Amino acid sequence: GVGMGMTAPVSITAFPAEDGSLQQKVKVSLRIPSPFQDNPPCPSDESIKIEERQGMTIYSTQFGGYAKEVDYVSYAAKLKSALGSEAVYHKDFYLCNGYDPPMKPYGRRNEVWFVKK
Repeated sequence: GVGMGMTAPVSITAFPAEDGSLQQKVKVSLRIPSPFQDNPPCPSDESIKIEERQGMTIYSTQFGGYAKEVDYVSYAAKLKSALGSEAVYHKDFYLCNGYDPPMKPYGRRNEVWFVKK
């Protein structure tokens, strides 16, 4: 019953298939605003879970526009190529992040994150 407004980024955990496409299994994460961090409201929907994310080091790339699955897959491939074989990161998932509300037409920010092991 508490409105918290839009948070950014909206983070989608993507699980790539062998061919680089995304599996239908995804996990959407929203940041709980700072005033609610210490005592977040309890979700009334059982499918919503509160999860504490530990600090992480990421490899990231940024791009603009209205991001679609094909864009995230493409930029993930570019990031993987740029990192080469030396970087050690989780290869079974990556994070697709959007920072802007749907009604913002220009100057949009999206990112792909690989989490360092």
